[in-house]
Amino acid sequence: MNTELARFNMIEQQIRPWDVLDPVVLDLLATMRREDFVPAAYRALAFVDTQVPLLPGAPDGACMLEPKVEARLLQELRLQRHEKVLEIGTGSGFMAALLAHRAMHVHTLECRPELARAASEALRRTGVLNATVHEVEAAVGARGLAAEGPFDAIVLSGSVAEVPHGLLEQLKPGGRLVAVVGNEPIMIARLVTRTAQNAYAQRDLFDTVAPRLLGFAEPGRFNF
Repeated sequence: MNTELARFNMIEQQIRPWDVLDPVVLDLLATMRREDFVPAAYRALAFVDTQVPLLPGAPDGACMLEPKVEARLLQELRLQRHEKVLEIGTGSGFMAALLAHRAMHVHTLECRPELARAASEALRRTGVLNATVHEVEAAVGARGLAAEGPFDAIVLSGSVAEVPHGLLEQLKPGGRLVAVVGNEPIMIARLVTRTAQNAYAQRDLFDTVAPRLLGFAEPGRFNF
């Protein structure tokens, strides 16, 4: 496979048509080696418009999101170099790497030990030094990382039924959160911004479907 041609085609045929036009984002995607974060068994899928499995046979469906979804979420955050970011759902570590190239520091939470280890190694191997992987229990990760907050941006790299208010409270005024919200077969990528008056404005971005993040509450589930 001609890797550079495949990367070029990914950008031109998948990512640009999804209204990802920020030149800084496009340049980053052209230089970041996505294939270095893909499990060896699925390396051929690194540039394909699909979700890439991270743990073969795992029932919870851990995966990398489609390149166009990662790119669009990154663009919508409009990160600045001085900003601090929280990601929930490290997965492969690729989204953390993208965020780290745009921000000052990224804290990323992962509840699967094997993914946390693999992501840490991939980030180290690719020279990303301003991203810290935290291995946490799923329920702990769903509560965010208040000890390191507040954050300029929060990314949920997976889907949730709804965004917990406790996560929104970890945003600075002017901070942004992106998440895929809802239930199959209809989910929405959503941008939430905390205003200077400590209210929250939201904007729906696009329809998509993403695997569930573990540890978040589901509708209709009660604890007794």
